[in-house]
Amino acid sequence: MVEKKEQELKLGQIKLIRPFGPAIAHIKMPENLIEELNNYTDKIINDEKKANELDVGKQLAGQLTQEFELEEDFMKKIGWIDFLKKGTENWISLAIGKKISKFEMLSSWIVRQFENEYNPIHWHTGHISGVGYLKMPKSLGEPLQKSKVQNPNGQIALVHGNKMFLSDPVIKFKPEVGNFYLFPNYMMHTVYPFSNSKEERRSISFNARIDDEIYNVYGDEKRPKK
Repeated sequence: MVEKKEQELKLGQIKLIRPFGPAIAHIKMPENLIEELNNYTDKIINDEKKANELDVGKQLAGQLTQEFELEEDFMKKIGWIDFLKKGTENWISLAIGKKISKFEMLSSWIVRQFENEYNPIHWHTGHISGVGYLKMPKSLGEPLQKSKVQNPNGQIALVHGNKMFLSDPVIKFKPEVGNFYLFPNYMMHTVYPFSNSKEERRSISFNARIDDEIYNVYGDEKRPKK
């Protein structure tokens, strides 16, 4: 879990403080949830009528094979909403020391990505969003220019602000099954394509609302007296 406390790196007498930018939470998905979600996904894939009913691909940004919404009864049954609610509660508490009293799930959906597909840069609705990983190819492929140290294939990149001196606006995460990241809805993000694999990169995302008075940081502020 990402902590709000100032991140410090000490090197001799130099102390690097990084207090700026949105807090991102990293949590682990329980194995039983991963299994339930994968079984559910496989069942929908094999039911063409159901897959068409739940399809949300046309409403979303991705250039992807398939995206479909989870049914509310199923989410409640397996404890998916409870997992996200608990994670959000802990994240907000650590980040700003406040306790949420509201967690309203707006939607949650499965993303099926295959070779050369991608998700362009975009942001979400609601207050809180996140992404987790259910299935990964054995390899995401090599970069075209193999001399380059970084290989972004299949990674998610979160973007905030602009490139400035001592400020990097991008953080990338290599997807691993069971990893789940929580971030504010306005945070722009993109998913890079991968290559040399016919296997599926399967992820799950969601949007939710929390207490308006917590999300709206300007709501209760009073102007200082002059």
